[in-house]
Amino acid sequence: MVVKEDSLRGYNPRVDFDLAIIGGGLAGASLAAALAESRLRLALIERKAPAALDPEWDSRVYALTPASIAFLDRIGAWRCLEAARVTPIYAMRVFGDDGSSRLDFSAYESGVLQLAATVESGRLHHALWQGLERQRNLSLLCPAVPSELCRREDRVEIGLEDGNVVTAKLAVGADGVDSWARRAAGIEARAGSYAQLGIVGNFACARAHRHIAYQWFRRDGVLAYLPLPDRRVSMVWSTREAHARELLALTPAALCARVSEAGEEALGALEPLTPPAAFPLSCMFADRMAQGRIALIGDAGHVVHPLAGQGVNLGLGDAHSLADLLRGAPDPGDRLLLRRYERARAEDILALRWVTDGLFRLFDANHRVAARIRNFGLNLTNSNPVIKTLLARRAMGMGGGLHHKEPS
Repeated sequence: MVVKEDSLRGYNPRVDFDLAIIGGGLAGASLAAALAESRLRLALIERKAPAALDPEWDSRVYALTPASIAFLDRIGAWRCLEAARVTPIYAMRVFGDDGSSRLDFSAYESGVLQLAATVESGRLHHALWQGLERQRNLSLLCPAVPSELCRREDRVEIGLEDGNVVTAKLAVGADGVDSWARRAAGIEARAGSYAQLGIVGNFACARAHRHIAYQWFRRDGVLAYLPLPDRRVSMVWSTREAHARELLALTPAALCARVSEAGEEALGALEPLTPPAAFPLSCMFADRMAQGRIALIGDAGHVVHPLAGQGVNLGLGDAHSLADLLRGAPDPGDRLLLRRYERARAEDILALRWVTDGLFRLFDANHRVAARIRNFGLNLTNSNPVIKTLLARRAMGMGGGLHHKEPS
């Protein structure tokens, strides 16, 4: 709801900030942490703090690019992660659905130390919040729920359900795909469903993964293995809803056998470490990433298919770029500054949108011509080291700030 009066009525006196971040997930928390050394006064509005760490393995695992890792290291979060729970990825093997086509990437051939590293979602979130709780220029408003918004020429006023009002020169919506901030700002978004579920789970494997990530473009969906420490992998299987329900109904032993078979027995027999979980797959893109002293980052601005594994890196890239622009800015909500932010993010967002949507449609098509094109494309790319290196280095730069730096 957008309130158009000059001020919010029925609320307690204002608390003034330079920047109010709505949502304390990975994108919002990383933006706050990135501005820890700035002179900006920050507020972070979040419904609930991260859950306490569980010794069990998190079923949600991310593959972070070198650019994202460098960003997280710079803001102090990466060093807070337990090294034994982080796994470097040195190679990636992608397979088509004809039994012979494939595409291989390696850190060695790309001239880098690693292609990516896997980390559990909950542990990364917890590491970011550890720093926020000690950040001097940040007020953590948690639990707090925004309910009304009023935009003035020089500020934004955010009314909270508890009766308080937060005013800021810039409000940043980092509150996920169903973003309250995006709706309150009147920013339209285009969304669609892939009619698929993403099934996630962790397994112990009989064979060592040797720090290799695997991906199979199958006729029944896209299956991926991400390496975890020791002989463990995280599985993501994006598949049509009916097939997903069938997989979720299997006994643990039967599911292990099905996942191992679908992965061409690459890592031998599997044993379950976590129960499988599922989430619906959709895409969403906001028409604008900034409008009227409100900016969007992360899933509030864009949601892509997980087949490229880049959604979280795209969100971290938003936070990185916006922090680079805000640091030292006299007016964080300046219209021209926000236009620069939109332009800075346009290339990455558009590129990933076309790549993920295009790959999904190409591999979801069942007719012979599409099958020949996609499998021929994998083999053709695999035979050209220049193209492979360019693709790898472009992907590894995802999560970078205003100017992508070469991974090292």
